Amino acid sequence: MNLIESVRTVADASGTGPIDWESAAEAATAATDPGDLSLAEAERDAYAADVRAATEAVGAVTDARFDVPESIQILNRHHWIEANVETFERVMAPVQAQADTIPGVARTLNTGTMAVTLGFLGRHVLGQYDPVLLAEDPHELYFVHPNIVQGAKTLDVPIGRFRRWIAFHEVTHAAEFGAAPWLPEYLESRLEGAVEDLSTGTLDREAFRELDAAMTAVEGYAELLMDRAFDRPHADLRDALDRRRQNRGPIAAVMVRVLGLGMKRRQYERGKAFFEAVEAARGIEGASAVWEDPSNLPTDEELDTPAEWLGRVDP
Repeated sequence: MNLIESVRTVADASGTGPIDWESAAEAATAATDPGDLSLAEAERDAYAADVRAATEAVGAVTDARFDVPESIQILNRHHWIEANVETFERVMAPVQAQADTIPGVARTLNTGTMAVTLGFLGRHVLGQYDPVLLAEDPHELYFVHPNIVQGAKTLDVPIGRFRRWIAFHEVTHAAEFGAAPWLPEYLESRLEGAVEDLSTGTLDREAFRELDAAMTAVEGYAELLMDRAFDRPHADLRDALDRRRQNRGPIAAVMVRVLGLGMKRRQYERGKAFFEAVEAARGIEGASAVWEDPSNLPTDEELDTPAEWLGRVDP
């Protein structure tokens, strides 16, 4: 890591927009240890084997037809930052479009904030399924190997078991987006609309509610599939990860709050409770009906009252 270089890069941010994206990416990588990516061939094969096993198991549980990228990407932290900075830039495009020339001090502060955000996420993301959201590239399946190694060490669990758990979780997301080809565009439109409104100083609460409800369904259904498909006991992994999150230092705790990562855990829990109730009433096939059409997504209110959704949506 080179914090001095990172600070210098942010200070030299240029351009006319609110964020110098190139400088933000450079500063984030300068301040982040890339981590070791020297894997033996057997380790790389193990990632691929876990993805194949997950694909078969999840497909059997849901009877869903979905594609997983033929080649998975095993990344270090710098690779993850480089792979995601363009997505962040696309998400923030409405802000960029609304902003005329802004003072250099504001650009420096914005660029520094984005560099900190990219660096923090680069040090904490374990795996990622990118379903072409806000992008034209084929979907990708990423594993940030140094973070997985560190996570297994911190949680004191075998890395093979931890890696397999992450692989299954990401493949469940592939199954969701495979069952709902309309989902990326749905999420993209709500996200872009919300950001565009923010760029004009307004807040579209309905767009945020729809986005949160959709992401709650995504995370909750994935949790349900994990419970049904994963071939090893894993409650202890989730509990250990929760304890790790609760014991973060003060700076990390602030970052979690600012980035809304605490909301993600709430989405897991709320979404899983919803789908467990639906599955109890109609089975996994009935729960999968949520992906048949955008109108089948639960509303914010229905997430807390599954009976209302069951009364509205036919299996």
